[in-house]
Amino acid sequence: MMDFAPLSKFIDRITAWRIPWAEVLVVHRNETVFRYRAGCADLEANIPIDEDRIIYLYSLTKIMTCVAALQLVEKGAILLGDPISEYLPEFTEMTVRKQQEDGGHATEPAQHPITVRDLFTMTAGFSYDLASPSLRDALKRTDGKMTTREFATALAQEPLLFEPGTRWNYSLCHDVLAALVEAVDGRRFSLYVRDEITGPLSMADTGFHLSEAQLGRLAPQYEYKDELGKAVRMDGNWYRLGSEFDSGGAGLLSTVSDYARFLNALTNRGTSPEGARILSAASIDLMRTDHLTARTRGDYNWAHHAGYGYGLGVRTHVSEAGSGSLSPLGEFGWSGAAGSFAIIDPESQLTVMYAQHLVNNQEPYVHPRLKNIVYSCLEK
Repeated sequence: MMDFAPLSKFIDRITAWRIPWAEVLVVHRNETVFRYRAGCADLEANIPIDEDRIIYLYSLTKIMTCVAALQLVEKGAILLGDPISEYLPEFTEMTVRKQQEDGGHATEPAQHPITVRDLFTMTAGFSYDLASPSLRDALKRTDGKMTTREFATALAQEPLLFEPGTRWNYSLCHDVLAALVEAVDGRRFSLYVRDEITGPLSMADTGFHLSEAQLGRLAPQYEYKDELGKAVRMDGNWYRLGSEFDSGGAGLLSTVSDYARFLNALTNRGTSPEGARILSAASIDLMRTDHLTARTRGDYNWAHHAGYGYGLGVRTHVSEAGSGSLSPLGEFGWSGAAGSFAIIDPESQLTVMYAQHLVNNQEPYVHPRLKNIVYSCLEK
C-alpha cells in the first residue's frame, strides 16, 4: 500500500516555516492517489487554502508553450533547424554584445542565425531583462497594450549576449517562441493554446486572461521578508508586460487540478486518459531528450538541477548519481517563480503538481526534497 504520510508531514513543515500555503496533487496510473494542502491562502484574513484557487504559474507556462510549438513541428509547419527569421523577419540581422578591453561594450553582427531549436533550448542569446530600453519604449508606445508580436519586434532590437547556439542562458526565449507560434499559425497565442491544448483537455481554469468570476479565486501572492520575520503581500505578475501580452514564458494562470490534467497528458505520452491527443509519443521523447551540448552543458549549472539535462523547455533526468534523486532517468518537468513544480514521469506513470504562491520561493530546498518523498511513498 502507498503511504503518503511523510508527504503531508513535509507540507505541514514547510507551511509552518516561510511558505504561507502549499498544495500537492499526485496522480499515479491516471488515478489521483494523494492530495493535500495546508496553510493560509490569505494571511491577512486568515483564510485557509481551499479547492480551486487560481495561481500564477510563471515559468510552468514554458512547458505548455513548448508543447504548442511542438504541435507545429508535428504538422510540418516548422523545423527545429529553421532560422526564426523565416517567420519573424525582425530577427534577420542581429547583433552580439562584445566586451572591450577597456571594460566597455560594443556590438558586432551575429555570425549565426537564431534557430527554432535555440528558442526551445535557451541558446538564442537573449537575456531576461524585462526593463531593456527597447521593451520599455514599446510598452510606452503601445500605452501598456503591447502584444506578443510587438514584444518580439522590440526584443529583436536588443543585442544578443552571445552567438546563437554557443551558450545556454535562461531568458525570454519562450516568449519569442509564443510569437513564432502566432506568426506561423495566425491566431493570437492565447487563442491557439485554448483551441489546441486547454480546450481539448477540458481545462476551463487555465489561460492568460481571467474572467471576473475567476479573479475572485485568484490567490494573493507573498514575499517572505527576513527583516520582518513574515511574508508580505506582493500582487501582480511582473513578467506580464501589458494587458495584451500573452507571455509564453510566464503568463499562464491555472489551478492545481487544471494544470495537473495537462501534465498528466504528457505523462501519458501526449494523450489524456479521455483520449484527447495533444502531442505524439515521439514528440514527448524528443522534448525530454537532453539537448545540451559540450559547449552549453557548463552553463546549466543550477545546484538543485544537478544530474539533469535540458530538453525542449524542460529539465530532464540524466544521471541518478549526479542528482541524488529517487526519480528514474527520463523524468522531466519544470517550475515557476512563485514555487509551483511539475513532475512528469511516463515510465512510472506518475504526475505531480505542486503549488505555492511565494515569490522568493525556496525552490532549491523544497523541490528536491518533495520529489524524493513522493517516490519513496509510491507502491513498489
